[in-house]
Amino acid sequence: MNFLQAIFMGLVQGLTEFLPISSSAHIRIIGALMGMHDPGAAFTAIIQLGTETAVLLYFRHDIARILGGWFRCLFGKEGKDRASRFGAHNKDARMGWYIIIGTIPILIAGLLFQDTIEHDLRNLWITVVVLIVFGILLWVFDARSKQIRSMDDLNWKDSLFIGLGQMMALIPGVSRSGGTITVGRALGYTREAAARMSFFMAIPAVFGSGILEAVKSVKDVGSMPYFPGWGATIVAALVAFFVGYVVIIAFLKIVSTFSYKGFAIYRIVIALVVAILMIAGVLAPLAGSAA
Repeated sequence: MNFLQAIFMGLVQGLTEFLPISSSAHIRIIGALMGMHDPGAAFTAIIQLGTETAVLLYFRHDIARILGGWFRCLFGKEGKDRASRFGAHNKDARMGWYIIIGTIPILIAGLLFQDTIEHDLRNLWITVVVLIVFGILLWVFDARSKQIRSMDDLNWKDSLFIGLGQMMALIPGVSRSGGTITVGRALGYTREAAARMSFFMAIPAVFGSGILEAVKSVKDVGSMPYFPGWGATIVAALVAFFVGYVVIIAFLKIVSTFSYKGFAIYRIVIALVVAILMIAGVLAPLAGSAA
């Protein structure tokens, strides 16, 4: 991967990370169309640090408030009893705990099935199937579910269900935001609330996986045949950061006015296009195999 390709991949990451259309699927598909091998889960995880840093910047006041409330309650500043430490009287502290609960499923699955995620699940036929299936689910739940719940209505059970939706995003094509938003809409949260929850839930998961992959890449870069190199990866992450920040602003405005139907249709269309390209021999299902 050269620097021009890295800039383009960073652009793709920034444009797709926060939309429910799967950034990992787009990185995988576009990388193949550009004649590159699959950049791999490591490259994808590391450049996601760029887009997630954009989340930290955009939501910095909310994040600071949540962290402040969480630490105050945890250390007994608002009561020494267990209920107070778990945020019984502080909604920001409760949100902090809900984010932690929502992160547990993807953390456990990521550790248990790491090899499967990094190799077996990167088959483009799997990507095509889950793009379609989760596109239909997003379409159906968004159309049929009421918009009656806000982020203030979040509880530990809902955060766990939303976390399970995020866990499914370990499969390229599901989409981290798509999984969390779909579950959020199924539970009756407003479109904007579901989107905001997807941003907050992603912070520990994305930074955790990105930092882990960065550390592994420093150690094992010589044995990773498709890793594009640190220079190209850092450039891609920087581009993803700047583009991602703009996309956050636009996305929140879009979902406060329109439904997720357009994103669902896009998922189905792109999946069908990729399937046709594989049938025609233009794309290979697996990286490194003949088209």
